[in-house]
Amino acid sequence: MSAQIDLHDVGQVFQVRGDDDNRKRDFVALDHANLTVRAGEFVTLVGPSGCGKSTVLDLIAGLTTPTSGTVSVDGRPVTGPGPDRSIVFQQYTLLPWRTAQANIEFALEAVGGWSKAERVERAREYLELVGLTEFANRYPHELSGGMKQRVAIARSLSYEPGVLLMDEPFGALDAQTRERLQEELIDIWRRTGTTVVFITHDIEEAVFLGERVAVMSSRPGTIRTVVDVRLDRSGDAEEDIRGTRDFAAYRHEIWTLLREQQQSAPRPVKVEVASVA
Repeated sequence: MSAQIDLHDVGQVFQVRGDDDNRKRDFVALDHANLTVRAGEFVTLVGPSGCGKSTVLDLIAGLTTPTSGTVSVDGRPVTGPGPDRSIVFQQYTLLPWRTAQANIEFALEAVGGWSKAERVERAREYLELVGLTEFANRYPHELSGGMKQRVAIARSLSYEPGVLLMDEPFGALDAQTRERLQEELIDIWRRTGTTVVFITHDIEEAVFLGERVAVMSSRPGTIRTVVDVRLDRSGDAEEDIRGTRDFAAYRHEIWTLLREQQQSAPRPVKVEVASVA
């Protein structure tokens, strides 16, 4: 199951307090942001720090309501969180008192609609999907960082959401683990057909994962351009894709766009609100 995502002229304004007089002021995080993610597509989102990438994800997830414009999934306005969308954060957010399998079962309990036996079976299926069958009875503290994130991904996919939202999920991992999980995520995406929106600061990660890379402007954030990534991902080509001339060209194109944004970015403003990174 997959779903199409549409952001149309989305604006997001937060009320913040200034450093000098402590008065509330408008902080414009997003301004006329437009983006369409087709059903079953994998789109990565990059942009300067503070441009509103996480705010975009929060809006799609229904954690935040846009000040202006519309956010919709499959033609229906997003009015709050729902089981058709799932989110994976950089922090694993696993329940420490539950095993890997029980963490997945917890998501199914929360959504509802499955018997105990069905929850157990489905949790096993998704542990197998992420290659952790033999670690089903391990607790989070007994798992590596990469394993914890794979459990988090399995938990997010277990109830078959149409959209998987990922906010720098590999940011805290070492380089080798990160690359391995990128490859595994691509395989999982192909097997499930879920629509994925993935936020990252890493340009190489954005190019490797994304069918398209949406590049955001400096604050107030908007979608400046969307780069179509056309790389040979067939057969064994993906294993060496990072070393190809085409990959380097895409990386340089996006790096140039981001550098231009950093040079034109306004001076940093200290704010007291979350989810504007």
